[in-house]
Amino acid sequence: MIGSIFWRKFRLITLISSLTLNSITPAIATPIPTSKNNTLNKLPSVSRLSNIRVNSWEFQAVQALTEQYNCVSRDTEFGNQTVTRYQLAAKLNACLASINKLVINNKFDIINRETLTVIQKLQTEFSAELAILNQRLDLVETNVDALQAQQFSPHVELEGEIIFAVAGFAGGKKADNSNESINENLVLSDRVRLSLNSSFTGKDRLQVRLQARNIPELTDFTGTQMANLGFDGDTDNEMEVDELDYRFPLGEQTLMTFYALGGGLGDFVPSVNPLFSGSGDGSISTFGRENPIRRQGGGTGIGISHNLNDSLNLSLGYITSDAANPERGIFASPYGAIAQFTLEPTKTTAISFTYIHSYNNLKTGTGSELTSNPFDDEADAIAANSFGAEAAWQLNSTITLGGRVGFIHANAEDLPTTPNAVISTWAVLLALRDLGEEDSFAGFIVGQPPKIIHNSFGDKFEDQDTSLHLEAFYHFQITDHLAITPGLFFITNPEHNGSNNTIYVGTVRTTFTF
Repeated sequence: MIGSIFWRKFRLITLISSLTLNSITPAIATPIPTSKNNTLNKLPSVSRLSNIRVNSWEFQAVQALTEQYNCVSRDTEFGNQTVTRYQLAAKLNACLASINKLVINNKFDIINRETLTVIQKLQTEFSAELAILNQRLDLVETNVDALQAQQFSPHVELEGEIIFAVAGFAGGKKADNSNESINENLVLSDRVRLSLNSSFTGKDRLQVRLQARNIPELTDFTGTQMANLGFDGDTDNEMEVDELDYRFPLGEQTLMTFYALGGGLGDFVPSVNPLFSGSGDGSISTFGRENPIRRQGGGTGIGISHNLNDSLNLSLGYITSDAANPERGIFASPYGAIAQFTLEPTKTTAISFTYIHSYNNLKTGTGSELTSNPFDDEADAIAANSFGAEAAWQLNSTITLGGRVGFIHANAEDLPTTPNAVISTWAVLLALRDLGEEDSFAGFIVGQPPKIIHNSFGDKFEDQDTSLHLEAFYHFQITDHLAITPGLFFITNPEHNGSNNTIYVGTVRTTFTF
């Protein structure tokens, strides 16, 4: 009795070892292409293997195992005459895999001594074919692992954003010395953006953005660009390609960006106050979204962003507005170049230091008319060096305090004595997160739009007074795809002129995303 149990265990252990070496999956019917150097070409082809008749003992034995142990195999029917040795070996391996599962699950009783003898005899008879199967399966598994690690299927995703905005403005007289009154009307306008985002490696992104809009620039109705909304622009609702860019990584810490169309200096650098920067979910004013010195130019450009370490980033960018013009080219047309260090010394603080060099690109769209034209249209070569700093401090999970300053030093290089002008701007920001609803927040801005504080071209080309921008808005996130942002801002002493009436601008911006 003891000898019989020992013999049975010994035979099962032998079976388990054999099954472990020869276990395969049944999906092996398709031959695998091999190269001239592949060792599998040294193996005998299937066509040279002799056939086995269906009335042979080998076939009958494999068929009996299949029926007894309910083996799973793709080749369940062979016809009425013969099968190849390779086909029968594949069927045998499917049975061995099924029996192996029974052994692993400790179901020893259904495997008797006669079955073990038949299995060993079949393994000896088909040892060459089983070796071929195992080698080919090893190659298949290696190729599958390589494909899973390397292969990426290019795809295109559609993203969309739709804005409906009701806006109103008031303020007595226009701020352009025309003595015309501001028409105190309400307007309903919209903006539609459709972005086609493609990826070729899984880590890069090609974006083609289409845009149609009819949101007016309030400069024309208030007499100052200080009153412009942060999401304005008018194409008579005709769809156009608004932005075309491609981003891809260079290593783990570096990102390259190309803009063929629609780029801006601010697109190449991080924002330390991101709650305010979005046109669809941030500040309702152009001035409130970002430091005005970053708005010197737009169009075609290239940028690189590199993480020097976990807390320090260096970003560089170059943008030009007329790159396709053969008479101007990339470096002779109006351009801007930016360099920015962004530091996050702690999880709750962030600081950035920005330098910009621009050529004929002073128009920031947020300051007085003089800041866009400090030399009375007499200069055709204005070079400017700009310096800025921005900070954000998260006091707690709800309150974030931010601030920024900027200076632009402009020189008229083609005028006698090379006159220069100095432009300054600043702002203080406050954000209250998750106010009333998760992902909703309130934003508050107090600041000075760009102002000429010195101009050697003449005192009358300096801004004499100071305008203040005061803004409050509430971004109410109703669902993941719907948000409503009511907001109000007003400009004191518009155009930095104390004789101008205060201008008020209010809006309710509804943003749909998908």
